[in-house]
Amino acid sequence: MRIHQMNCGTFAGRLPTRVLLVEAPAGLVLVDTGIGLRDIADPAARLGPLRHAMRPRLDPSETAYRRIEAMGFDPREVRHIVLTHMDFDHIGGLADFPGAEVHVAAEALTWAVRTPRWIERRRYRRAQWSHGPEFTEYVYGTDRWEGFRVHPLDHVVEGMALVDLPGHTVGHAGVLVPGDPGDPDETDVLHAGDAFYLRGQIDPSVGHPRAIGVVERVLSLVPSAVELTHARLAALAERRRGDLRVVCAHDPTGPGGVPG
Repeated sequence: MRIHQMNCGTFAGRLPTRVLLVEAPAGLVLVDTGIGLRDIADPAARLGPLRHAMRPRLDPSETAYRRIEAMGFDPREVRHIVLTHMDFDHIGGLADFPGAEVHVAAEALTWAVRTPRWIERRRYRRAQWSHGPEFTEYVYGTDRWEGFRVHPLDHVVEGMALVDLPGHTVGHAGVLVPGDPGDPDETDVLHAGDAFYLRGQIDPSVGHPRAIGVVERVLSLVPSAVELTHARLAALAERRRGDLRVVCAHDPTGPGGVPG
């Protein structure tokens, strides 16, 4: 089983939306989708006013669908999509994979789709799920991984799990993807979504602009949880250094990033 990190949408000139493509025994699995082909065809309706601030590059070659084709795979083989959350830059490609089962934390689905508050109604883009995707939702129980609440997704990929990472949105989650035990270069990956924006926020050895924290809090729907989630991810990354890669969606460095 291989894990590919792909840039599926570029914002503000150089910020990627990092998506994982997992080659699983029963088909392809995506972690998030980035923006999709329909978003590019109709950005006003599907991305809304926030597109003016985020300035997405509307390039079809950057969609998950086209990235998968370019890698020599058939996009119709995407069987499952696991979401970190439901912001437009993470779910826009859902409609490009209408046959995929979509896995999401129940709390995220509730506040985005069923009972959105004023702020969620303006933040989330209903057009992006108007095609009627098959959502499967999960409530955390007693399962724990490295101290985090998790919901196992072994029925998608053995060893995969939804990881509770509160802060950015209500119901925001990370996705743990197991590496290939037979390949030392294929370590486990935790896609932390928007739980942090730049590596330096969880790794003190890496510099980063302090202003990013201000931006993060402005965009957070649960700001009281942001610092604790950072601290827990920092401790995890240090504790599992060498056998776990903790990545986020918009850091321009690393695989799937945007060259400077």
